[in-house]
Amino acid sequence: MSIKMICSDIDGTLLQYGRQKLEGEIFDQIRALHDRGILFCPASGRQYTSLRLLFEPVADCCVFLCENGGVLFKDEQCIAENPMPRALAEEIAHDMWQNSDGRGEVMLSGQNCAYLMERGLGMLDRIKFIGNRYQIIHDPAEVPEEIVKTSVYLHEGVEKYVDRFVPRWQQANAAVAGPFWIDTTTANKGIGVQSLCRVLGIAPDEVMAFGDNFNDVSMLDIVGTPYIMDSAAPALRARYPLHTPRPEDVLRDFLAK
Repeated sequence: MSIKMICSDIDGTLLQYGRQKLEGEIFDQIRALHDRGILFCPASGRQYTSLRLLFEPVADCCVFLCENGGVLFKDEQCIAENPMPRALAEEIAHDMWQNSDGRGEVMLSGQNCAYLMERGLGMLDRIKFIGNRYQIIHDPAEVPEEIVKTSVYLHEGVEKYVDRFVPRWQQANAAVAGPFWIDTTTANKGIGVQSLCRVLGIAPDEVMAFGDNFNDVSMLDIVGTPYIMDSAAPALRARYPLHTPRPEDVLRDFLAK
């Protein structure tokens, strides 16, 4: 089966934690894929504004899976959205705010804006760092649009809070999304890839994907060629036979063939 789309997680996969910009050969690889009729899809918990800025030199060669599958963009247009039930999103936000021992900050994501309930613990700096559009709020009811994702930022790390939030909100696909984030959404990256495949006329087994964390599992499980990063948790490395230190290494070999 030929590959028609390549999806890649960003933070921890294409972009190591703490780095702000993509560098090196990935842009040339995305252009080369485009020339061969293969779409490249950044698949991330980030919003569209942040992803487009990150991929600005090749944005016209990409489709974008944003907010962990909650929003999909192509040619600067939203082509699909998978919002959360409003009452559920607000309930999760209240829980994360009230039960994170004063150490958690909450982000509710709309189609292309982040709504922040912050305590001065670093979330706002992180959101500015990655280039998100944002608005400060004090209550989830203030969000003026549909909510596609509710997240908690834990500036001391997620370890103490995984057992507190992830099992409780499995109905909203709660998952660790990096060293400092736990995300919830009724979409997930797998649902996002399926939506893209439907819109674009691509079969999931014609997709290659790269990921490094538990919020990538739904995507990796449905595509034909899933790769896990060498840096991923042992349970994830055991789950997928194809490993790589960098997506660029795999893409280099793929394009050479």
